[in-house]
Amino acid sequence: MPADQIVAAVDLGSNSFHMLIARVHEGQIQVIDRMKEMVRLAGGLQSDGFLSEEAIERGVACLTRFGQRLTDMPPGSVRIVGTNTLRAAKNGAVFIQRGEKAIGHPIEIIAGREEARLVYLGVAQTEPPLDGRRLVVDIGGGSTELILGEKLTASRMESAPIGSVALMRDFFADGVFTRSRLEHARHRAELELSPYKAAYVQEGWQRAVGSSGTARSLASVAEANGWGDGTIMPAALSAINAAVLAAGSLDRLKLEGLSDDRKPVFVGGLIAMQAVFAALDIDRMFISDGALREGLVYDWIDRSEHDDIRRATVQRLQRLFTVDVAHAERVANTAASLLAQVAEDWDLTCNLEAIDAPRFSDWLNLAALLHEIGLAVSHAGYHHHGAYILSYADMPGLTRAAQAIVASLVHTHRRKFKAERFAPVDERLRARIMRLSIVLRLAALLHRDRSPSAKLPKLTVQVSGQRVNLSFGKQWLANRPLTQVDLELEREFLGQAGFSLEFD
Repeated sequence: MPADQIVAAVDLGSNSFHMLIARVHEGQIQVIDRMKEMVRLAGGLQSDGFLSEEAIERGVACLTRFGQRLTDMPPGSVRIVGTNTLRAAKNGAVFIQRGEKAIGHPIEIIAGREEARLVYLGVAQTEPPLDGRRLVVDIGGGSTELILGEKLTASRMESAPIGSVALMRDFFADGVFTRSRLEHARHRAELELSPYKAAYVQEGWQRAVGSSGTARSLASVAEANGWGDGTIMPAALSAINAAVLAAGSLDRLKLEGLSDDRKPVFVGGLIAMQAVFAALDIDRMFISDGALREGLVYDWIDRSEHDDIRRATVQRLQRLFTVDVAHAERVANTAASLLAQVAEDWDLTCNLEAIDAPRFSDWLNLAALLHEIGLAVSHAGYHHHGAYILSYADMPGLTRAAQAIVASLVHTHRRKFKAERFAPVDERLRARIMRLSIVLRLAALLHRDRSPSAKLPKLTVQVSGQRVNLSFGKQWLANRPLTQVDLELEREFLGQAGFSLEFD
């Protein structure tokens, strides 16, 4: 990364949108600007799973304003991520399309555990060093992230479907607070957290830390009213709960330290935090200035650490599904060699320094290392099983878009080459991912004998548009009739998708 580069991170949360602009100097970030707007996107998530037009317009209007601040930021210097509400919304793609036009940069949707990992990184980089394990709790508008980790590495990550906006929408839509309603909402939140309780309590931690607006707001209210010292404790939560009951409604709720923009979702955040304290038996929570947006910037700075996380994800899946690692690596090496020959002609190169650059070589490598993951289910149609696993597995280090690309590559690496299997891929990349799949198909085909000692010839690949030409050299193919038959069948498969394959 160039010295003193200016970068931006935008967090499209379920409650508020945040933008951080920072100068990167020698691996550290110096924040030079922040913007925040309470969009309450989750409040517009309707019972049918669609975002309301009003919520979309609020979000797009905010991104238009953010976009003005980013006018002079070059492509590849801005990373924008959507979280729980955009993950859940059936028309999330509509928002993304309009939002990208408004802000002028690509928007990614990240999975819950990837969000948790990035939150932890943002907290760990901004908190004082700690000997021992740290628990980070991030209560957003639509989900709550629970993360255990040591130093800069998260070891356990969960994303529970409880959040301040969602709880207000589901239990207090009319703004009325009664004891029975508060208890009902809290019990529902505790129920969502119950699957994680035993594992977290068993591992334990030395310090509990709250991240983002809900934790900061609760700590500020507790301190302003003499119920706390800038941290959050059970007694403070009980005192705030009593004040909410005494007010009886949102209109009459007045608390020192409670800002007007936080007030509409404050009680939902209180309920979520009470549930977390009860489920995990927390006695004190400190407050961090770090959050998802800081994590986004640090994640980009430390590419080697990011690569390590992806590598750990691959190794975990390989172990879990008993992948033949040596064979997978042979296929990956051959795929990389083929890609190097066709990348320029097929527009599969990228700038690895850019935040939003397509990472064709990375995606190809991941797909090659996991292309046989479906064999753990059944040999028959194992590419279908593999694609399903990779579509829904937790894969820290990958965005939702990248995960869809890897799954599509695995789905199409053998047998029929159907264009509709690339439907989950962003349409702007779809044609190039189809070409990338051909590279993987050829690499897998050439290693069908699975021999660890087999040596491939100096293979030459030439491409032009939809045409692919392979040259193996004298007599190599003639001495391998099975490979020749495979290539003839492959020519038929590719022909069905409009590609032509020639070989000699």
